Amino acid sequence: MLNGMHFAREDFNSGLMVRACDNGQITVGQQRYRRSLILTPDQVIPDWRPRRHEEITEQDFDLVLSMQPEIILLGTGPALCFPPAKLSASILGTGTGFEVMDTAAACRTYNILLSEKRKVIAALLIESVSDQEPARE
Repeated sequence: MLNGMHFAREDFNSGLMVRACDNGQITVGQQRYRRSLILTPDQVIPDWRPRRHEEITEQDFDLVLSMQPEIILLGTGPALCFPPAKLSASILGTGTGFEVMDTAAACRTYNILLSEKRKVIAALLIESVSDQEPARE
């Protein structure tokens, strides 16, 4: 389960800022997500295929890399878990920055980079309580 984190202060105006990251969900703007997602400064792409860090493949980053971000943040769930070295090398080989951290840290870092108007994409794994839950509320 993700560590509870709520953001009360907002220094910039973005509907795609992470407002909370807790209880197996992430709140972006007013929308709550309970499944893995990709978050960009322009859009939320819900239901990203991998649910756990062990499931991540290079193909899961094809869409992300096609958007040509400056940096990709990978949130690996409630704990930091590094992806295979081949995946990291593949992403870094494109000239794109790549940082791996737990999902709560990735959300905080995303908000900072978003406020700096950086071209950041966060690929966030959310550990759901049940796969039967709806992806969004």
